[in-house]
Amino acid sequence: MTADEPTLDAPAPWLEVDALLDNPGTRIVVCCGSGGVGKTTTAAALGVRAAERGRRAVVLTIDPARRLAQSMGISELDNVPRQVKGVDGASGGELHAMMLDMKRTFDEIVEGHADAARARAILENPFYQSLSAGFAGTQEYMAMEKLGQLRARDEWDLIIVDTPPSRSALDFLDAPQRLGSFLDGKFIRVLMAPAKVGGRAGMKFLNAGMSMMTGTLSKLMGGQLLRDVQTFVAAMDTMFGGFRTRADATYRLLQAPGTAFLVVAAPERDALREAAYFIERLAAERMPLAGLVLNRVHGSGAAKLSAERALAAAETLTDRAEEEAGVPPGTAPGTAENLEPGGIVDHDGGKAASGTADGPSPAPAAPAGHPPVSAEQLAAGLLRLHAERMQVLARERRTRDRFTALHPEVPVAEIAALPGDVHDLDGLRLIGARLALDPARTDAPD
Repeated sequence: MTADEPTLDAPAPWLEVDALLDNPGTRIVVCCGSGGVGKTTTAAALGVRAAERGRRAVVLTIDPARRLAQSMGISELDNVPRQVKGVDGASGGELHAMMLDMKRTFDEIVEGHADAARARAILENPFYQSLSAGFAGTQEYMAMEKLGQLRARDEWDLIIVDTPPSRSALDFLDAPQRLGSFLDGKFIRVLMAPAKVGGRAGMKFLNAGMSMMTGTLSKLMGGQLLRDVQTFVAAMDTMFGGFRTRADATYRLLQAPGTAFLVVAAPERDALREAAYFIERLAAERMPLAGLVLNRVHGSGAAKLSAERALAAAETLTDRAEEEAGVPPGTAPGTAENLEPGGIVDHDGGKAASGTADGPSPAPAAPAGHPPVSAEQLAAGLLRLHAERMQVLARERRTRDRFTALHPEVPVAEIAALPGDVHDLDGLRLIGARLALDPARTDAPD
């Protein structure tokens, strides 16, 4: 450790997840973080745990992989909250889940804020169809719109949001204002000017300046696209202020005391660097941070056996096996060094008998002309696997402790890595139990 590095093994306050979920003042939990760190699974596990502890919860996911529907036993999720069967409601709670349909949410806004004729004109407009399906920031904006709708219905006392899988975890904070600014900006207002003036006199008044501008825009956008945009703008005239108003209202909702942000990260340097940046941004925007969820943390049932001792014991067993076999050192089957800085090398090219970082594989059959692999050699291989696991644990611990030293005020909860994927409610319950586990306890949930 160099002099400029933070002190490792810095204590971190524990994130009391059950206290957060049980608090009736907690109305919105936002799970955020970079892609691939387990936001969707964490959000679903929180929803199951909250419901089984008595909350009426709904989980809103924006993840297109549909893992949430599969894990909750629902054939499909759409823009309508659906109740999750199999959740224990003995405490009076229940769980609903939904997946954001970006275009359908935009359509609902139009239908709710325009008369039938104008809504039909907007929905059929080619520019609107492109905007609602793929304009940059539309998904994030609609996620916040849907959050505002769910909160306004007051049907659930806890809303858990799985933020969009954006390249940058900060996009969903910026998108509502960005799209609102576009729809309420100068460019749109200029295009709307002819329709607002009205009459021949007004059109003649604007004709000189507008003809020059529209001629330039026609070259850039194409004449048909420009006409589609102008038609869209004219039809949306009465709705533009609403986008800005709702964006501002949702932003204030995210800053309210009843909202709690959970930053989800993996115990890896890049993921925690992103998490630190996000935490600083939340502080700058005065968003209420509840804490950090460190997901897929590795552990070992033999943590007292260090990597150094395991490697030394493996070397001793290997030497003994070679001595008993009467072969030159390092040439006995199964004794070749198989541990490198990047992990265990798969000498068998992915075959079923090859070793993996997750644990020992079945012992390979001895090559023709060689004696069977001895017990000492098998034990040495297991010790090397354990050494690699302990090296992974040490690296994760150093990474976590550096983050904690830089952000000592941020509560942390850890989710121990599972041997397989989560694909049902039992798996989500196990994730929730591990998430709420007091780090002072040494027993892991079954």
